[in-house]
Amino acid sequence: MTVTKLSDLAKTIRSKNAGTDKITFDIIFRERETYERVKRSEALTPETVCAILGIDQARLTDFVEYDPAYAIKFTILRLRPSGSPGDADIFGAQQYAPFLDVEVRDI
Repeated sequence: MTVTKLSDLAKTIRSKNAGTDKITFDIIFRERETYERVKRSEALTPETVCAILGIDQARLTDFVEYDPAYAIKFTILRLRPSGSPGDADIFGAQQYAPFLDVEVRDI
């Protein structure tokens, strides 16, 4: 069985604001084969995304496997609006880090 870190497979792993109350994540691959490998592995599902982020599944508003772009995209509700007191990441750009070391296992 081959195990590879998601950061070694993806072209882009990023997060950013999706309005004031949401953060969206994009994981984009260069080629279809790698994208399909990650999908088959089930390393990224609504359940695993919530577990990786340590959030309740009710905060996950969208989860899309977007085949034309070889991308997996998902959006979560923020705990507080962007820029409000106590917000530690006004742009939502530092939330992707837990996905870098996700292990993708060939099935």
